[in-house]
Amino acid sequence: MHVPDAGSPRVFIVITTFNRADHLQQLLASIDTLDPAPSGVVVVDNASTDGTADLLAALEPRVPVIVHRLPTNVGGSGGFAAGVSRAIGEGAEWLWLMDDDVVVMPDALASFRPWLDHYSCIHGRRYDHAGEPFFWQHILDEFLGVHLPVRGDVFARSSVFHTNVGCFEGMLVSADVVREIGLPDARFFLNGDDLTYGWLISRRYPVAYVDAFVLRKTRAQRQVDLGVRHLNDSSDLSRFCGMRNRGHLARYLRLHGRFNRVGFGLGTLLSAGKELVRLVAVERSLSGAPALWRGWRAARAILRDPDWQPEPPLTAPAGQSRSSGGTR
Repeated sequence: MHVPDAGSPRVFIVITTFNRADHLQQLLASIDTLDPAPSGVVVVDNASTDGTADLLAALEPRVPVIVHRLPTNVGGSGGFAAGVSRAIGEGAEWLWLMDDDVVVMPDALASFRPWLDHYSCIHGRRYDHAGEPFFWQHILDEFLGVHLPVRGDVFARSSVFHTNVGCFEGMLVSADVVREIGLPDARFFLNGDDLTYGWLISRRYPVAYVDAFVLRKTRAQRQVDLGVRHLNDSSDLSRFCGMRNRGHLARYLRLHGRFNRVGFGLGTLLSAGKELVRLVAVERSLSGAPALWRGWRAARAILRDPDWQPEPPLTAPAGQSRSSGGTR
């Protein structure tokens, strides 16, 4: 069995997967090439109905893999909440979070290592499906409640770019930070969960984006570069969640004294406009517009919910997970 270096921190890779057995197989194969190797892998199977269960049952990995199967699909945010909780219960010191449609670069963990003494939340660079650098350099504008792109080469003068957002397609985060901040908020289901989680971390610790390629996308996506914005294809579910989850983001901004009603309202209009542009420019259709309306109405209900509470810190013993699911 491939084991990590004796002096390496206990890094666990946490993967959330749903009905992408072929992509997951590629990812797990790439993890076996990592040098140094992680201490373990937690695969959260979000109640897949394809061949994912059979694939995971037949694994003969070089790196220990824990399968955490959920009885229902709880989305990316719910899956990462369950996976992070399980990995911390297994003794993880660092958690590398990723979707199932990427592969890792063999030297990825070695590339991260120089930064572990300086940051507790780190993102590496990604290649897209075609092998070109994937655009990910954003800052959350708290007045608008919108993440805005930072144009140009952010690594022209420095090998690290400080941001205030996160991305679950490659976030490496310290387990101590997770205990302090809490698990990812499962109520998001998908879209905006990682952005908000990164922002919550940035309120206490620097969030770094470093000049090291550690992942490559394996799933092709339709996309367009509009100069001021880079847009990928989406789905009605993602559009709905994106608008609805602005309600959760607003509650977190309000909790930290950063919510501006007028600014956030303008940001909501800009977000809806961006999605309409995405529909026209990328998907050549306006059929997804009603999902935006439904999401906006759901966000207003969240803003008025008197029982809304933030995700709490992890105060329970590390092995006690609040997320349900099976194991293998």
